[in-house]
Amino acid sequence: MEKVLTRRRPRVPSMGRFGWLMALYAENHERLVRLFDPASLAPGRFRSDVPGALPVFLDVIEQHPYTTQLRLSYAMLDPVTGEPDPSAHLRLYRDAGQVEATHCYVGRRWQDVIGMFPPPEEVVDHRLRMNTFLGKWLQYLDDQGHGLASLRPNQDDARLDRSEAGATG
Repeated sequence: MEKVLTRRRPRVPSMGRFGWLMALYAENHERLVRLFDPASLAPGRFRSDVPGALPVFLDVIEQHPYTTQLRLSYAMLDPVTGEPDPSAHLRLYRDAGQVEATHCYVGRRWQDVIGMFPPPEEVVDHRLRMNTFLGKWLQYLDDQGHGLASLRPNQDDARLDRSEAGATG
């Protein structure tokens, strides 16, 4: 009788979508902390100006013992809604070393994109897209020269007016 030997392929662990999302959170934490070190900032609005680049606003909304609530945006307003566009609301988890984009505004709200009661896999997919966007945006800001050295408290802590933001209408 012939004996057939088969080689077993070693099982290589793969990363699922949730693992990929957690890895994005960790990468975005490293990028954001390297850029602006938001945990060291007092609540308020900060502005980063770099020659030849759009001004960036970093709003430190709340500081808690283990988390920081932020909003990152350009000095531009959506002419229809009057909201900063693009903008990303972020939650920085200092103890876990992660940053989560809780929602982004790039022309539309999450409810308009995935509906009010999406299935869990759509929520994970949407979070993957938002946090991939955030990672690319943070890398772009770093490449332009934005960072802690260019970050200053915004003298006028009020919302942008339409003329400063370059919005029309």
